[in-house]
Amino acid sequence: MKRVNPTTTARARLLRAEATPQERTLWRLLSRYRPKFTRQLPIEPYYADLACRKARLIVEIDGSQHIGSRRDERRTEHLQQEGWTIIRFWNSEVDENPEGVAEAILLKAAECLGGTHPQPLPSREGRKRKRRYD
Repeated sequence: MKRVNPTTTARARLLRAEATPQERTLWRLLSRYRPKFTRQLPIEPYYADLACRKARLIVEIDGSQHIGSRRDERRTEHLQQEGWTIIRFWNSEVDENPEGVAEAILLKAAECLGGTHPQPLPSREGRKRKRRYD
């Protein structure tokens, strides 16, 4: 397994700490589902806002500064050549309908996985707690 450069890891941690409100909203909605999503995944030389490694799906949440960006086009081409599927949402879409965006992401992940719908983690409600010590 290839190790990630410590500088890359530090940059990813910084990006996670400085996440936009839209990224935080989607993370809150998606983090309970499996397959697992990751925030600010380093895919050299880029960082994906959200990614599902198992589905090879990258989710980008963009602001108006990305309209018509040639840099984004090059980035998408590079990541697609690496085998990733990229979907993009505008910040305004996440602000107006976060649950709808999350559902669209989960459906795309299911499509990438061949139809298996991601499942939430099982609830702990109603379970009896096992005693550790008698």
